[in-house]
Amino acid sequence: MDLVAPVVVEPLKRRRCSECHQGPLERMIVEFNAPVCLDCADLGHLVFLRRGDTALTRRAREGSSLWAVVVRHNRRRTRYERQGLLVEEAALARAEAACLADAEARARRRARDAARRAERDAEVTATLEAEILRLFPRCPASRAAEIAAHASQKGSGRVGRTAAGRALDRGAVTAAVRAAVRHVDTEYDSLLMRGVPRHQARTRVSPAIEAVLRAWRSA
Repeated sequence: MDLVAPVVVEPLKRRRCSECHQGPLERMIVEFNAPVCLDCADLGHLVFLRRGDTALTRRAREGSSLWAVVVRHNRRRTRYERQGLLVEEAALARAEAACLADAEARARRRARDAARRAERDAEVTATLEAEILRLFPRCPASRAAEIAAHASQKGSGRVGRTAAGRALDRGAVTAAVRAAVRHVDTEYDSLLMRGVPRHQARTRVSPAIEAVLRAWRSA
């Protein structure tokens, strides 16, 4: 059998209960076109749950043997709009506890996932660093670590995050090292700042880059 929940109205005008004459009423039901306060309507023991948290609303409604829909008239839209629910206080407390447990579980899962991602990222960086040192055995260890960390930065789209980089393709790894040398060991950046076109600047610093790479390759 379908359930029909009572509808509680938040009045826009000051109203008094037609039975006990208390007022003005914050919320009321309408019986025979007359306002009735929640106490007279046997709904006064319920607590208000504002709309917005879908999971909390669903759990509180399902756990409450008596509940009501709270609405308010929107004059501009000429319609009643739901504001939330009235539910039993104990049901709301149980729903809040369940949602809190879910939130804690999700937080723990996010922490575990973040730790696993950090571990994988560290493995990618360490593997790339080892390959840089294999290809360029005279490269200072600190520079190899710096290049690997930069090239494998998550979300950067750099060589270490490409398929070729993860596969330790020789050309991709060498490209990462060459790019680092270009920016750190040559005047490339200052040439760009002086307005030299990028392709011309690359051509001018290419001999210096190759000299560094040769020195790092030599055993």
